[in-house]
Amino acid sequence: MRGFWWSHPLALVVVSLTTLSTFRSAGAKPHAPKTAPAFHLPARVGTASLDSLRGQVVLVDFWASWCAPCLRSFPWMDSLVARYGDRGFRVVAINLDKDRALADRFVGDHPASFTIAFDPAGKTAEAYGVAAMPTSFLIGRDGAILQTHVGFDPKKNAAFEHEIAEQLKP
Repeated sequence: MRGFWWSHPLALVVVSLTTLSTFRSAGAKPHAPKTAPAFHLPARVGTASLDSLRGQVVLVDFWASWCAPCLRSFPWMDSLVARYGDRGFRVVAINLDKDRALADRFVGDHPASFTIAFDPAGKTAEAYGVAAMPTSFLIGRDGAILQTHVGFDPKKNAAFEHEIAEQLKP
């Protein structure tokens, strides 16, 4: 069934819109934090690897060029990097378009200061259990998934950002 979702972008839009409000609140932690699946993906520059970011707080964001909420999330993620990047915060945005030219065009129109990686086969998204666009995972310095943010709801950004700031405290 997973193959259906990745091959039919309109189905993902419907799922994205219906799950937009799904969000673990900033205070809620997963019952048993699990380790984020490792990835080694081609990036706009070089390779993106979660292992290389161990010891930092990382937001791993899954997105696609056709995703309207992703369009709105990029400026927010860029602002997070500007505010917290010097404190050990990183964003890796993993694009799931099968055609890289679509992703390149999106990034050309919406520049980002964070790492853009490419996973056209969707293997990394599958490992993370992504079911909607965008989906973000906040990963602690130890590699544990601390929080999952499905969709993009600006009303919940402050709570999500608060968790990021908490994780960056010395």
